[in-house]
Amino acid sequence: MRFPITYTLKQISEIIGSKYIGSDDFPVLGMNEIHVIQEGEIVFVDHPKYYDKALQSKASIILINKEVECPEGKALLISDDPFRDFNKLTLFFQPFKKSNDSIATSAKIGQNTVIQPNTFIGNNVSIGDNCLIHANVSIYDNCVIGNNVIIHSGSVLGADAFYYKNRPEGFDKLISGGRVVLEDNVELGALCTIDKGVTGDTTIKQGTKLDNQVHVGHDTVIGKKCLIASHTGIAGCVIIEDEVTLWGQVGTNSGITIGKKAVIMGQTGVTKSVAGGKSYFGTPIEESREKLKQLAYVKKIPSILKKLEE
Repeated sequence: MRFPITYTLKQISEIIGSKYIGSDDFPVLGMNEIHVIQEGEIVFVDHPKYYDKALQSKASIILINKEVECPEGKALLISDDPFRDFNKLTLFFQPFKKSNDSIATSAKIGQNTVIQPNTFIGNNVSIGDNCLIHANVSIYDNCVIGNNVIIHSGSVLGADAFYYKNRPEGFDKLISGGRVVLEDNVELGALCTIDKGVTGDTTIKQGTKLDNQVHVGHDTVIGKKCLIASHTGIAGCVIIEDEVTLWGQVGTNSGITIGKKAVIMGQTGVTKSVAGGKSYFGTPIEESREKLKQLAYVKKIPSILKKLEE
């Protein structure tokens, strides 16, 4: 998430009430999660296991719960609870805005786009030309939809990330301030759910088609001309490269990459990153030919045991 203007380190520290290490006028351009962090942005870290990763990342400002040596060219925000203060910044820069209309007055809708009844379109949504949005679709604030997009009934774009910190008193939610972006010629089936990014974008690229009842987690990027069949669940921060096919009831771990033109057969659990140009099957995932061989061998076990007993 980039801020509308450049803030100073001192101004950010005043928003969250923290100490800081660095010059008062150190420029702060935005905030992001570590996997998409850029220079000029804030990243938060609240566990010693990840201190080095955060300090050595592209982040220019590290929101951290211990006063450590500050790397050259960077700044620190010292907080007793970085998770809480990251949420404070999200709420400051991207607060929830109530909408009183089914189609917000700030929404921009292109030429020849059809919006069917009972659809909700939130604040600052942008929809391109020649789109068809069927009845009972919900498009939350700040979503961006390209041209020639079709969204079938009951789909929801822009719900919050499934991201929580386990505290003694219960689960504490990391507040989402990102967006959903659908590029040109995307089609979503009925009852699809696409969560927005925590600070960045959940993106579905040009020409990709989703079947009914597909879920896409926060900050995931799905490439061009992908086919994703029904009941597939894609976790957060996944990268799916171009022309990938996911058949029905596929599930993925978070933070993995599926390579270009990979084919994932139905009911596979994608437990790790996989290379492109191959077919995969099973849980844990393996190349489909090898997995099917293993299943054939398993079927032979009873006859092998019987021969050993004779």
